[in-house]
Amino acid sequence: MPTPKQTEKLAAAAAAGRNAPTASTPGPAEAMPAEYWQAVLDDAATDAGPPGPSIRMQRLSDIQRHVLRVSCRRCQRTVEIQKADAVRFYGAQTVWKDVGKRMLDDTCQQRTGRYEEDGCWPSYDAS
Repeated sequence: MPTPKQTEKLAAAAAAGRNAPTASTPGPAEAMPAEYWQAVLDDAATDAGPPGPSIRMQRLSDIQRHVLRVSCRRCQRTVEIQKADAVRFYGAQTVWKDVGKRMLDDTCQQRTGRYEEDGCWPSYDAS
């Protein structure tokens, strides 16, 4: 428990802090500072990921990995296929996104009867 003298010092420090000018926050009608926009642009650049097309948009012939994996975000099921088998079954020029969706849909566990809701929600990966 602070002494009365310490309490007075704390109160004086708090009062001095309240009287000190504070940086104003821009309102909805005011322009945002340049530092804010630079921070937004810098953050967006880090979220962009590696340059080049994602694995799901590549053709099977362009993928360097040997095992291709697609999992469902809905039912948590994972299906794997070797790249050589995928090329043999679907063709070298087929896009991995189409192959993975087809693999999941062939064995889908979630059937509701509505076209919009049926099927798995694929998440593409390659190992």
